[in-house]
Amino acid sequence: MIMDLLETVKNAERNKKAVAHFNVANLEMLKAISHVAEKFGVPVIVGVSEGERAYMGVHHIADLIRSYNEEHHTKQGYHLFLNADHTHSLENVEKAVRAGFDALVFDAADKSFEENIELTAEAVQRARSIRQNIIVEGELGYIGQSSRLLDTLPEGATVMLEDLPTAEQIREFVERTGVDMVAPAVGNVHGMFRSTQNPEIQIERILEIKSVVEAPLVLHGGSGITDEAFILAIDAGMSVVHISTELRRAWRTAWEQAMQDNPDEIASYKMIPSVLSAMEKVIERRVKLFW
Repeated sequence: MIMDLLETVKNAERNKKAVAHFNVANLEMLKAISHVAEKFGVPVIVGVSEGERAYMGVHHIADLIRSYNEEHHTKQGYHLFLNADHTHSLENVEKAVRAGFDALVFDAADKSFEENIELTAEAVQRARSIRQNIIVEGELGYIGQSSRLLDTLPEGATVMLEDLPTAEQIREFVERTGVDMVAPAVGNVHGMFRSTQNPEIQIERILEIKSVVEAPLVLHGGSGITDEAFILAIDAGMSVVHISTELRRAWRTAWEQAMQDNPDEIASYKMIPSVLSAMEKVIERRVKLFW
């Protein structure tokens, strides 16, 4: 029974698997994730961005995760882990660590290489000064910042092979910042295209990075990536995969349908089961593919 996030991720990597990471913005999303994790008996990372934390409450979401683990998961030998996704300020780093999050992502990917290293190293130092065992992830290569449906590439997103960070740059970034995990840009983008495939994932670049970097690799912007690309990316060395937009779209579509099917219903909880079911289908499909 492994209850340590970093060891869970490294164990997944050794077995050519990936831990699924789903962002949540409300209780229904968390319930859906918990139901699927319980059904399959697998570890899952629950992510909350700065915006999601502001809405749900940093301490509230941490308390919810602890409660779900105590009631549904830990005694069965697996765990829901809590990640402070895309954290941009030292103030929010401190808040997440003090609230008891398992991990945080410090995101300075829109900065220059040197500034990213400087800011991320400072975030690592600040986080560990509060709690030594906090897991800190850094990002290199800008892939956009919003989980939404896309018509065009996010402005400034790095997707062409010649523009992606090299394996040597990723190695230097990890060594100089001291991060535990790293999310490199490898052709992925945040968000999901409405009417076309997301850009191609550069599998060879993942292999190159993994050959010189021991830290676990994290694939952000998983929504819209093909199943085949996921399998290849995980086999090449990605050991955590982030999904957000797919889940948001499932929630929105199912909620609109529930309102249409129940025009006179005003008790929201009576319409929630169909919404939960729609989200659970997305989560289940991804968990089965990754794990």
